[in-house]
Amino acid sequence: MTSATRSSAKHHEGPPAPPASEAPTRSKHKRDDGVASPDAKRSRKSDEKDQQTIEESFATSSTHQDTKDGEETEDEQTTDTTLQPQDEKGTAPQTKHQNNSAVEPGGRDGSETMPSSILEKGIIYFFFRGRVGIDEPSEADDIARSYILLRPIEKDAKLGSGPIGDAGNTRLCAIPKKVLPLSGRDRWISFVEKAGASFQQIKDEFLSATDYATRTAGTRHSPAATPVGEGVYAITSTGRESHLAYMLTLPDKLGEVQKEIGLREKGSFILSTKNPEYPGPASTQLPKGPEYPKEVLKEFRSLRWMPTLPKHLDYVNTQFLLIGESSGVEKALETQKKDQKAGVEEPAEELEKLEEEDAVRMKHLNKDDASRIFADLEVHAKEFPKLQTTF
Repeated sequence: MTSATRSSAKHHEGPPAPPASEAPTRSKHKRDDGVASPDAKRSRKSDEKDQQTIEESFATSSTHQDTKDGEETEDEQTTDTTLQPQDEKGTAPQTKHQNNSAVEPGGRDGSETMPSSILEKGIIYFFFRGRVGIDEPSEADDIARSYILLRPIEKDAKLGSGPIGDAGNTRLCAIPKKVLPLSGRDRWISFVEKAGASFQQIKDEFLSATDYATRTAGTRHSPAATPVGEGVYAITSTGRESHLAYMLTLPDKLGEVQKEIGLREKGSFILSTKNPEYPGPASTQLPKGPEYPKEVLKEFRSLRWMPTLPKHLDYVNTQFLLIGESSGVEKALETQKKDQKAGVEEPAEELEKLEEEDAVRMKHLNKDDASRIFADLEVHAKEFPKLQTTF
């Protein structure tokens, strides 16, 4: 297929091993547990415990900071519930659109012309939160964890002008790592913290800074979330696997921070959803599993993991494996044979169109990147940190 090009608009008993067809990984050394540490280059003073195994990935998933340098543990916390899922049930995507939304359903020629491999598309935002007490991270080690916000839109939609609009279907996915996975050796177990959320919920329960009381250290301050990128995404199926592919719109040029945390102009991850009926390692367990309906549970059969479907991400506490892909978006956006025969456009072409449209509309939202991102989320930028490109 034709490789995706940068838009001209701006210029799994255990996790499943990656298939044999996956591109060579960056690391030459593999741990006995089958999970290798990420590149040391991505954090100048990387804490080895933070960057080793999947089993260690959720050691601090229910707290809002790593327990380091004498900081309190989860048992010592009394009111820090920022990272605890706020809702008991998942919420299916809504299709409500405000009049001022840039989303134009049916804007493409027709759903029959859309690549069958694209299961979902939309707008993606990347954030991180600094460690407790660190409002302005000066290096990767100052980051507590990373986050991905997904705002799905209709498969046949195009983007017009203005903000994306609040459809009440935003998902907040928490990644218990400082950085994103880059290769097949990097496998992070992540989870859906919020589903079916409104922009107001995102603002009040995620973006904003919080102060909370502890038994041992008094009042602690958890900084506001910092934006590091915005763009478009597609969840695709290539048969045996599901992928999350993205193309960045902002920032226009990758900065030190974006490179350090593993963002690329075009990137992708393999996605696998954990069967909640099978217990995982103690360190990766959440207080409560996702409340899937029976029909969703049946689809897992006896499998511990299955390729992620968009509907899985509509349930709070869904745990999914995020595996890095060193081959960029090429495999995630490969064209299916039936689409080739039918003359349907390539997945890469659709994502490129969406990114071009996104670049145009974001350019006119505000003067600077952070203001554009927050305006898109219907939030006043002055209340939150600037989009960070340097440490």
